[in-house]
Amino acid sequence: MSSVRPPSILSTRSEQAFNVLEYELLAEKAVALGRSGERVAAALGKLNEHKGEAGERRVLLKAAADAVYAYFIQRELCGLRRHDDAIRDYAIPGEVLVRLGAA
Repeated sequence: MSSVRPPSILSTRSEQAFNVLEYELLAEKAVALGRSGERVAAALGKLNEHKGEAGERRVLLKAAADAVYAYFIQRELCGLRRHDDAIRDYAIPGEVLVRLGAA
């Protein structure tokens, strides 16, 4: 008669390895969220400083909307489903939000 052993993933050592991996994944998500937020700030800064022609503004508006969209996705991947605080903190203008369908 043979004995049955539980899968090695259930051992204490495997649980510790999983916790380390989980910690590393969370740290990477946080770093990516920070970088994404920096891109939003930079894109909105360029949009706010623009004083030139309308064609250039449309390009900057698209870039800002793309950056905000990516940021919102990254937030959702981190479990942050509501974006009201981010909209307020970054002072995301309505003309950007309209391009996202969020207004």
